Amino acid sequence: MVSAQSSNQGKTYSLLMIKSFLIWTFTLAVCLLVVGFPLVVVMATVGCLLSIVLQSVMPVSAVLLVAGGLIMFNVLTVLIVAGVLTAKGVHPKEVKWLSWLHGEAEKVQTTVYAACPLTCELK
Repeated sequence: MVSAQSSNQGKTYSLLMIKSFLIWTFTLAVCLLVVGFPLVVVMATVGCLLSIVLQSVMPVSAVLLVAGGLIMFNVLTVLIVAGVLTAKGVHPKEVKWLSWLHGEAEKVQTTVYAACPLTCELK
């Protein structure tokens, strides 16, 4: 009975780790595309210049090599950072600025109408 419970807890823990890793991967990929747009523009510019330079050395596959390298660099960065965050035990629900991910709206301020001080107290 004890070994069955520990096995079940191990499976539950591993599923939670996989779920956390996948959520981190999705979140970091979205943040890279949306927030990191200037970074993507800089990487594309550097990639274009690098492919022009490499074109003289290897004319057939310079563009393919640079484009594949940049895409692989982005994918590996997202996967490594997601793995590190998962290994440290940081869950996406613990991060304050990720409230959009789990549907929690931040309440900035309540609406106060101009006529409310005059009419709200009337009964």
